[in-house]
Amino acid sequence: MSSQPTALFALDLTGTFAFGLNGALTAVRAARLDVVGVVVLGLITAMGGGFIRDVLIDSLPPATLLDWRYYTLATLGGLIAFALSRHLRRLERAIDVLDAVGLSTFAVIGASKALDAGLGVAPSILLGVITAVGGGTIRDTLVLTVETGVYGLPAALGAAAACFLIRVLGVRYGLNAPEPPETRGRKDSREAGA
Repeated sequence: MSSQPTALFALDLTGTFAFGLNGALTAVRAARLDVVGVVVLGLITAMGGGFIRDVLIDSLPPATLLDWRYYTLATLGGLIAFALSRHLRRLERAIDVLDAVGLSTFAVIGASKALDAGLGVAPSILLGVITAVGGGTIRDTLVLTVETGVYGLPAALGAAAACFLIRVLGVRYGLNAPEPPETRGRKDSREAGA
């Protein structure tokens, strides 16, 4: 399941739960979403930074999808936040401490994975930061979107236009997402034979 040292793995799981809980609490308090929205924002907070990191270092599928404990703990944190948000207010300091554990652990794990992928020190530090704060940043952006009412048809049309533009630029300049390692050799040999 995980090749991390036991203590670091335990902190990683603790951070995942705490980020799921804290992200979902933010959703409950700021956006007043239903249970699905709350849990999804908890999952995004807990796992979003790691997803971004793993995509950037071409480590697919993302590590948190390979071990059921990550998404289970993030979901559990989201469900607890949804059901008990009123009662959790008095535990905010303890939740903030757990959140700090997650933040620091995610930063170390993110930087370590980047170094293991062959990146230098500066890019590894950057990916450590992205791992630590990426999910919260995505969550805050989504919550802000709901709070400001920037969704519906205008937002959908804007998003579709942005996707269209990105795709057209990708086609024009030959930009593609990374492919699985086992398919790269076959494609290269097909292109060489052409």
